[in-house]
Amino acid sequence: MNILEVIKKRRSIRKFQEKNIPKEVVDKLAEAVIWAPSAGNLQSRKFYFVFNQKIKEELGNAALGQSFISQAPLVIVGCTDDRVFKQYRDRGKDLYAICDVATAIENLMLLAFEQGLGSVWVGKFEEKEVAKILDLPKNLRPVVIIPIGYPAEKPEIPPRLPKDKAITIIK
Repeated sequence: MNILEVIKKRRSIRKFQEKNIPKEVVDKLAEAVIWAPSAGNLQSRKFYFVFNQKIKEELGNAALGQSFISQAPLVIVGCTDDRVFKQYRDRGKDLYAICDVATAIENLMLLAFEQGLGSVWVGKFEEKEVAKILDLPKNLRPVVIIPIGYPAEKPEIPPRLPKDKAITIIK
């Protein structure tokens, strides 16, 4: 598949097969996150690859009962690193670091789909609870939880805004 085809075909998956992800695929997912673009190349992000079932269940509870999280063989938590504040001040901490995580997660989700995996962006969770579960240092802030696994569902294509509503061309 070409990249635009991958972008258009990827769907949010919340039901997973009981099937482990091979180590070589997990290694590719790790490569996808570390090669994402980053503001000033500061790479103000950290990712936790969670395979531990008890911790996945705790993350599902911290995500206000989204139990499908614990059913995925792999759950990735993306965190910002506020040490970017030193170079970019509040804009770095409040925006650039979040963008750094988001670009890495987009890489991750597209590569996961290309590898036959499904994923979903989970943003609804109690940050302090996730930080406690993962024993995060003070400089890290969890901003996204991504369950990943082999899909056990095939969701319909969601509606998209037409180009003329989403894009303004300035000549």
